[in-house]
Amino acid sequence: MLSQAYDVAGGIAGAPPDEIVLALPRTAPKTSSGKIRRSAAKALYEAQKLGAPERPLWRQVLRLWLAGAGRRIQHLIRLLADILYAGWWWTVVAFGSVLSWLAVMSLPRLRWRWAAARGIARTAFLAFGGRLTVAGLDRIPTGGAMLIFNHSSYADVLVLAAILPGEPAFVAKRELASQTFAGPFLRRLGALFVERFDVASSVADIEAIAGIARQGRNLVFFPEGTFTRRAGLSGFYLGAFKVAAEAKLSISPGILRGTRSMLRADQWFPRWTPISIYIGEAISPRGTDFASVLWLRDAVRDVVLAHCGEPDLGTLTKPAPPQAAA
Repeated sequence: MLSQAYDVAGGIAGAPPDEIVLALPRTAPKTSSGKIRRSAAKALYEAQKLGAPERPLWRQVLRLWLAGAGRRIQHLIRLLADILYAGWWWTVVAFGSVLSWLAVMSLPRLRWRWAAARGIARTAFLAFGGRLTVAGLDRIPTGGAMLIFNHSSYADVLVLAAILPGEPAFVAKRELASQTFAGPFLRRLGALFVERFDVASSVADIEAIAGIARQGRNLVFFPEGTFTRRAGLSGFYLGAFKVAAEAKLSISPGILRGTRSMLRADQWFPRWTPISIYIGEAISPRGTDFASVLWLRDAVRDVVLAHCGEPDLGTLTKPAPPQAAA
């Protein structure tokens, strides 16, 4: 048989072959169309593996499973760590929220309430194992000014409560005033409630809001009005800047980074992430006319956009009022 094989190979190649290997069926590598993969077959021949018996199927499957077992184990460990951290995060938040509510509702003075809330918020971040870095905190006036921050997560207020000095007055959406837990709590901290869906209605509260600033407290606004899962800086509503222009309040732009990754909108699975806060130089209003208010808004937003690390969405984000969504 071998002699016949030599004759056939010699007739085809025009020269006698050096060696003929009788391989088992399906051991020569082929393309999807059935042609011999010559380079692969040559490599097997040179390694003296051409014609070697195939491993049993169960051994091949086991080898593939073991090859990916390391990654699967790492993924399971990482998933378990994330679940344990999320459980610990919410435990700390729940305990801190109850403790804060009791302290704020029982302490008689606003300064004491804010001192308690600030201490609990800072302790919560230590319990989270989070890294919180702040730059420009010395640029915040002692009172009678406005602070503008980008809004990307429910964790934003917790972060600001931990670092802002004094007794800041948060300007919150009016829906919170009627909530059983949040309403009384925020009122005891001196928060102000405005209609975020109607800019004209918010501007109607100018005198009341400006009166808080004249008492020596800093106003805190989120001029985007709300936040979504999509990363990016939305447009700023004019209400806060109208207040600043009318009351002649300087505005300190504030930038929060990392809170969106910590707790995204519509998701309740917190993740560990470093958080940073940057306070920019104060910007003073030029006048009370509409053009001056627009200039003030754009000047502040340019600073926030330059430091927030997110794309410029440009358009206003306006969710439907609760009665329309029902």
